[in-house]
Formats: sequence, C-alpha cells, structure tokens
Amino acid sequence: MKIAVSGGGTGGHIYPALALIREIQKNDKNAEFLYIGTQSGLESSIVPRENIPFQSIHITGFKRKLSFDNVKTVIRFIKGVKDSKKILKDFNADIVIGTGGYVCGPVVYAAAKLGIPTIVHEQNSVPGLTNKFLSRYVDKVAVCFDEAASFFPKEKVIMTGNPRATEVLGQNAVNGKLSVGLDPAKQSVLIFGGSRGARPINEAVLKTLAQLAVKPYEILYVTGEVHYENVKKEAELAGNPSNIKIKPFIHNMPEVLAGTDLAVTRAGATTLAELTSLGIPSILIPSPYVTNNHQEKNARALSDHGAAELLLEQDLTGSKLVDSIDRILLDDEKIREMRAAAKKIGVPDSANRLYAVMQELVSQGKK
Repeated sequence: MKIAVSGGGTGGHIYPALALIREIQKNDKNAEFLYIGTQSGLESSIVPRENIPFQSIHITGFKRKLSFDNVKTVIRFIKGVKDSKKILKDFNADIVIGTGGYVCGPVVYAAAKLGIPTIVHEQNSVPGLTNKFLSRYVDKVAVCFDEAASFFPKEKVIMTGNPRATEVLGQNAVNGKLSVGLDPAKQSVLIFGGSRGARPINEAVLKTLAQLAVKPYEILYVTGEVHYENVKKEAELAGNPSNIKIKPFIHNMPEVLAGTDLAVTRAGATTLAELTSLGIPSILIPSPYVTNNHQEKNARALSDHGAAELLLEQDLTGSKLVDSIDRILLDDEKIREMRAAAKKIGVPDSANRLYAVMQELVSQGKK
C-alpha cells in the first residue's frame, strides 16, 4: 500500500501522523509512505529525521479577519492543489490521510478530486477550519472525541482515537522513573506545560516549592527550555527540594508517562490521548490562547466524565494547585476512580483502528 500523509504546523498534527506511520510499519513491511508538508512548518525538520520521504508545497492559512492576505492564500491554494496532484500521481498513492493544519487543505482536496480514497483525522473536540472544509470531500472523518462528531457529516464519522495513544503503551514504568531520577517506590506527579513550557503553570509551581518540599510524593517538573534557568535559580533559593526533579525537556515522554501517577498539564489533544490510553488521572489547565478555546473543550471532555479535574488558568494559584494534587493523589479511592474513568475514555488501539479504516477504503478501490 502506498500511503500519502499530510499534516503540519504544530506537533499536535505531526506526531499523530508519525505514530500512525510507525504502527503501520510494524504490521506491513511493504507499506510505502510519502509525507507532504511545508518547508516553513515543523514537519520539514521532524519528518526527514524519521527517514520518511518528504515533499513540500507552498501554502499559508486563512486569516480569520478580512484581509487581502486571504486573496493570496486562495491563489496559493489553487497552485497547491495543482502541485499536490502531480506529487500524488508521481507517487501513485493508494490512499491519502490528512492529520490537520492548513497544508492538508490542498493535498487532501487534490486527492479527492483525483479519486484517491481520503481520510482526515481530527484530534480536537472542536475541529479546525481545514478539516471542516475537507469533510465535504473526503471518504471518512476520524475523530478522537465524541464531541467532534457533530461538526461533520454523520455518515462519514468514525471514532478511531489518536494514534499516539497506541505508541505510549508497553513502556517500562520503573525504567521511566529511574531515567529522570524518581524513586519507583513513591508516587509521582508530572507537571509540564508542553514542549515550550507554560509561564502561568511555572509561576504557580514556583510559589509552592516550600509546600511541595514536605509532601510524601515526588514531582517531576518539566519547565520548557525557555524557562529552565529561571526556575533552577528559584529552586536554589528554596533549597533545592530533594523530592522535586526539574528538567527542561523530556525526550522519553512515553516511558516517563508509564511511571506517572498524576499529571498536571495543558489540554492538547495528543497529551490527552496519551493520558487516557494509560489511565493517568490529570489536573488540566487549558491554554486560553488557542483557536476556538478548543483546549478547554478538550479538557471538559475528560473532566465531565471524572477522568480529570479542570483548573482554568484565570483561577490558577499555587495553593489551588497543591490542594488539587493532594485531593487526588492522597485519596486512594479517588485516584482509582479517576484511573478507571480515564481508561474508559482512552482508545489504546487507535492506530490499528485507523489503519483498518484505511485498508477497507483501499480494498473498495477508487471512488
């Protein structure tokens, strides 16, 4: 099977695509892949490092306000469709899947017009403009949250979950804890604000270092590269509490998550897929700076079912954060209930579900 994949702009679109590719490679050694992105997006550096063939087109996103730039975007879209058709014909793609970001627009649209089976994968509870547009042309729309289904044609929607949920399974929890200096015999809290960190979360944690220092559990505090040096200085002033391990970034996150008892984090779709797949309770502090406030809606999809506690950034204080951690982690019954609720939401076989949909479409042939 020849599979063309398109997704870009942010890691939330790229990493699910890579997780899907890796899972298919395990099951089908003859599968061939081509990743289509932009040169300006993260995908241009991340994908080639994975030894996946990569080609690019030039496209920009629409402005949400009236702007002459949107005229330029339409022109780029038309050229992007033309370029995508040539790339897809040369590759002789059997199927095309888009995982989000504006680059998917011309690529997946071109595939649909060529009669190639198509899928878009929506990670969030509230879809972006590109996937809403493409849903009119594709064969299937794969979703990760029930809340997203209502935005798409009912007959096309299929629940698959996020392929990253499959990738985090089977990790060694003890090795995960040891790799970051945690004691495997103690409960641990993972606090992180995404790859770049989150200033409001960092500020709340720094105000509570003295309180956290006397807790019976350990804390892995991932600051983000930008904030690391400042946080280290503050920790030194607080006496470098021995139960708080501070890191700028974690490269083995799936392994570390396997040993995590409670997560304090933003509410990005990929993170939530990983947490629910592993059944990890969480305190979610959604970023209010994202399109359509989708992180809060993502978070509520968990908190409404008892898998997480929602703490809005506007309400975030150090004392509230510590109270929430204690209320969950020091109550055995509470943490058991939240683990079960998270597991119930999780879709651990998501990559295989998505691959099965792809196989079925290809077996049916061209539209």
